[in-house]
Amino acid sequence: MKITALLASLFICAPALAGQTWITNVKLVSPEKLERIETGSVLIQDEHIVRVERNARAASPKGATRIDGKGYYLTPGLIDSHVHLFAVPGMSFEQADHMQEMAKAYFAQMPRSYLYYGYTTVIDLAAGSREFIDRVKAMPLHPDIYDCGAPLVFANGYPSSYAPPEHRFEVFSNFIYDPAQADKIPARYKPEDYTPAKGVARVKADGAVCVKTHYEHGFGNQRNLPVMSPAIYGEVRAAATKAGLTLVTHGNSFEAQTFAVNGGVDVLAHGMWHWGALNNASELPDEIKQLLDKIVDRNIGYQPTMQVLYGLRAYVDPEYLNTPALARLLPPAMLAWLKTPEGNWFKEEVAEEDQTDEAVRQGMEAPLRRQRQVVAYLASRNANFLFGTDTPSSPTYGNIPGLNGYLEMQNLRNAGLSLEQIFKAATINNARAFHVEKDVGTIEPGKLANLVLMKESPLKDVRAYDTVDTVWVRGRPTARASLAVTE
Repeated sequence: MKITALLASLFICAPALAGQTWITNVKLVSPEKLERIETGSVLIQDEHIVRVERNARAASPKGATRIDGKGYYLTPGLIDSHVHLFAVPGMSFEQADHMQEMAKAYFAQMPRSYLYYGYTTVIDLAAGSREFIDRVKAMPLHPDIYDCGAPLVFANGYPSSYAPPEHRFEVFSNFIYDPAQADKIPARYKPEDYTPAKGVARVKADGAVCVKTHYEHGFGNQRNLPVMSPAIYGEVRAAATKAGLTLVTHGNSFEAQTFAVNGGVDVLAHGMWHWGALNNASELPDEIKQLLDKIVDRNIGYQPTMQVLYGLRAYVDPEYLNTPALARLLPPAMLAWLKTPEGNWFKEEVAEEDQTDEAVRQGMEAPLRRQRQVVAYLASRNANFLFGTDTPSSPTYGNIPGLNGYLEMQNLRNAGLSLEQIFKAATINNARAFHVEKDVGTIEPGKLANLVLMKESPLKDVRAYDTVDTVWVRGRPTARASLAVTE
């Protein structure tokens, strides 16, 4: 008997089983039944939901632990499908290694910060360290974690280009060999071992649910990076399909997203804020609309990741580090350090020399406008939005776990997404896109008991996502207040 059928059969019996929890007096908000926001109850047995009652008068099973939901709103646990767990916001890898105690304190809090805002599932799109992810999974409190394994990068392309050449192929060991660059690839790496098929096979063997690729010519001082050809991408697509993996591609430009869409991508990992030769257009060009129509028609998952740009803009926002939520999500010593000149080191990467804060803000307005226009058009066509934050997108302190998601939801709302679109993007859409819908994404018997109790309805106001009361991960409840940083 399948586990779903087995669990569903359990609630036919009247007596409660040992370890059952009855969450009652809650308004059920589940994305597959948004037309039925009714007062009801949920029965949990160990890690799973075994019964859902949309009936305010349903009797509590005998022997079950009863939790009164106070008339609040019970939703599935939220899913952030674009995180990078191994990075410390505001710190380079060298700084994190030098300030190990501070980094250690951050990592101890990091999974709790995701839970603080209701993210009970996260997907790491570039799992640089299996050992590290396993350590996070061993922590007493953490979201469920899925990942794309080691990113499948093109030799000497983005993002491997940011690692020193002498260590590049060790740090980004799952790469695609490019014969045209044979003189730039150490001789110990053999072409036959670094084909698209071999790279995807390594990801599959690592237990991943997706494979991450990139189409990025670069930015800043690196603008002519090598990228894979359509033929190579086609080999990746075929291998990912055979392995049953979701194909995710980084690309924030019109050129990159055109390439990925034409190549059969499943998920676009960013919004489009670079329009290339069309950058100066004030209205959304027809050429871009035609591409966006293909994205909608083919049901391609779309992660706007608006907080990438807003996270950079935090360095020219004098009030950002005084945001009250940061004191609940960051260790005190780390927050204090970020407010020092040393802690603001990354601002030099955001602003050009002698550029004023106002000039930086003005310079970001055009890409933000372009991004909002793309998102608004996709929202008008009810695209397959996937909620992902790219936390942290770079060594910026503007991408703090948990809070980054809440800010992203506000950005999406302001860009034109409905509250229903946001809710589905963070639940059922993500679950389906990464093939984990049998476990998460809705409130149904057989699913994992990953749940969030909010004081307000996420279908009435985006601020509801900051009214979390209790979070359940695999049936284990945790009060939000206990997830905040303690001195």
